[in-house]
Amino acid sequence: MRRSALVAFLAVLSAGLAACTESAVSRIDADTFRIEGPGVAGGSDAPNRRLARQACPKGYRVIESSERREPDWGTFTNWTIRCL
Repeated sequence: MRRSALVAFLAVLSAGLAACTESAVSRIDADTFRIEGPGVAGGSDAPNRRLARQACPKGYRVIESSERREPDWGTFTNWTIRCL
């Protein structure tokens, strides 16, 4: 009984942590989006690029970019993009 409860707890915990490592996109207007990237070691913006290509399949331009560094979680990169 304890083992199944532990397995269930770990499954829920890992699903919650995986959700924190993905980019999030929100629409500002018809062709403008805000992308909030996950904390990535080394400051890679690959998750943001991947989500930008999904939001704007014909191409995009980064209008604004900001970075926030946290020692324990990595570098968070936030973009505002406009579709071409």
